[in-house]
Amino acid sequence: MEHIFLILLVFSKVLSLGAQFNGYNCDANFHSRFPAERDISVYCGVQTITLKINFCPVLFSGYTDTDLALNGRHGDAHCRGFINNNTFPTVVIFSISLATLESCGNSLVVSTAQGPNAYGNLSLVQIGNISGYIDTPDPPTIISYLPGLLYKFSCSYPLEYLVNNTQLASSAAAISVKESNGTFISTLNLLLYNDSSYIQQLSIPMAGLTLKTRVFAAVKASNLDRRWNVLMDYCYTTPSGNPNDDLRYDLFFSCEKDPQTAVFENGKSQMGRFAFEVFRFVKHKNQKMSTVFLHCVTKLCRADDCPMLMPICGSRKKRDVSEGKESNTASGNAVLTAGPIITRSDETPTNNSQLAHLKAPVFQMNTVTSALISGVIILGVMSVCFFIFSLTLLKGKSAPVNTLSGLRNPAFN
Repeated sequence: MEHIFLILLVFSKVLSLGAQFNGYNCDANFHSRFPAERDISVYCGVQTITLKINFCPVLFSGYTDTDLALNGRHGDAHCRGFINNNTFPTVVIFSISLATLESCGNSLVVSTAQGPNAYGNLSLVQIGNISGYIDTPDPPTIISYLPGLLYKFSCSYPLEYLVNNTQLASSAAAISVKESNGTFISTLNLLLYNDSSYIQQLSIPMAGLTLKTRVFAAVKASNLDRRWNVLMDYCYTTPSGNPNDDLRYDLFFSCEKDPQTAVFENGKSQMGRFAFEVFRFVKHKNQKMSTVFLHCVTKLCRADDCPMLMPICGSRKKRDVSEGKESNTASGNAVLTAGPIITRSDETPTNNSQLAHLKAPVFQMNTVTSALISGVIILGVMSVCFFIFSLTLLKGKSAPVNTLSGLRNPAFN
């Protein structure tokens, strides 16, 4: 009986191993085929591009995980993937660092084209495209009965904040093409500072900033590969947090700049710096304070390309820009927002009920303090009265004694 049970156990294990393709999580009913477009997944991250390849069709085609490598670099272990058998189906994972993407033969191509930005203004827009492929090695023989596997991928990063999937078929190879897109918007921040050192961030008091206070602003990239610089294309303000608010005041755009605004650094590093003087929106004339929100349309550019994207200022260029700003067509630009910047006006009435609760009086007397002061005053008055009353009594008693001792009556002589 025990022998029969052991034979059945061994037989069930053999069946399970066969169903799993030599221990891998594969299903013969679905994976007995050559690779297809759906067998590769591409994740375009800020620092890393991650590729996941369904290993089961690779195994069915007669290859192992070590046969897959980036861009034909089969002799370099750093350009190979690793097996993850904890998922279904089993996958081979490739992790490509954007900082060292060329080390395994991946390519970065930055294309430049004339196009509209967030408000329909014509501008030079750049797109960074990272691409490569994963393939199997060619045999050293003249012929082969194994198909050559080829997976192509690319990540498209708009540098001013939809690529269709394409599948190719060939009788000589099983080719899969996967294209995707990513964004660097999460690495950008718009920050406000107290002074030109750009060290201490701006602290806005409850009463708001005094008009014409100089505020220093910066668009800063963090956790981003050093090959990209920050280029501020258009910075403006609105009375609300909505960057598409119809009411806005431009600080600088292309060749146009507000007289109270100064741009210190732009397109030369991973930090764009400028300063402006605090103002108020006239629509807030009946309010004690005015709120100002700052927005910046920002580009990322390679260090060598940034000078090409800087505006060439002239009368003709200014006329084209002013005409283009009338359009309000949305696109995929990155609009960074900071605020609110709260300003105060000393000329406005003090009885504003809408914002009265934001400004406390200079001194408020609580109930306990009032009671103590009242008690001291009452005790003082009572003490003075008691003192006067005491003097009156003493004077009344001493008057007869003085008469008897100081005068003689002639009738008794």
